[in-house]
Amino acid sequence: MLQKIDETAMLGRGPIRVLYPGLKINPNDTGIGSIGRIDHALFIGNQIVPMHQHVNDEILSYFRSGKTEHRDSEGIVEFIGKNKLMLMKAGHSFFHEEKMIDEGEPMEGLQIFIRPGVKDLNPEVLFLDLDETYSINKWRLLASPTSETKFKFSSQTWIYDIKVLNNNSIQLPEIDTRNLTFLLYVFNGNATINNNIVLNKKECLLIKNEDIWIAADSEIELVLFATNEDANFFADGMFSGNKMN
Repeated sequence: MLQKIDETAMLGRGPIRVLYPGLKINPNDTGIGSIGRIDHALFIGNQIVPMHQHVNDEILSYFRSGKTEHRDSEGIVEFIGKNKLMLMKAGHSFFHEEKMIDEGEPMEGLQIFIRPGVKDLNPEVLFLDLDETYSINKWRLLASPTSETKFKFSSQTWIYDIKVLNNNSIQLPEIDTRNLTFLLYVFNGNATINNNIVLNKKECLLIKNEDIWIAADSEIELVLFATNEDANFFADGMFSGNKMN
């Protein structure tokens, strides 16, 4: 199964566009397995997202340009940007705010809301320093349900990224788990899948039981999500939860 989800599926106006990946493909769930919601943010200048609560969300902050100051109810203050990522595991309750720092470039990135394996865990905040801003022509594993990564989800979820240079082709990474569903998101550029499906920026492709070739029509930045839809996850998180309920 290959199903394209184009930019018209994104909700909202202003600096944050919201994708509920299951909204147009599943009448019963706005998410796909443990992948609850993806926000594509673009902030220009000094702006602030004021202190707000999360409950039972696991949120990966993935910024590709700009800088933001993070503050939270755990007393943590940290700057994050293209070389430092953050995972907030909200658990039973967690508050945070983000202040965009204007250093001459917009702040653009994803806030990725993953459903936890179980509800009401203890809150935890983790940071990851990247050795390189981009992983060129090779999939980089950012987060997983195993100790293979510093960012560890409580649900069966994997997140990769890659930057593919023009005129190169790649396949999906191999994961030693069966029956996975993949969601391929184009953060920048244009890609062609199997010579007949074109994906532009902010578009994605749902992949089940298919082998695919991804060709870079231009320099592209991709984020890949993998989830085991048959595994346990809690689907009633504040932001990651099923909005059909």
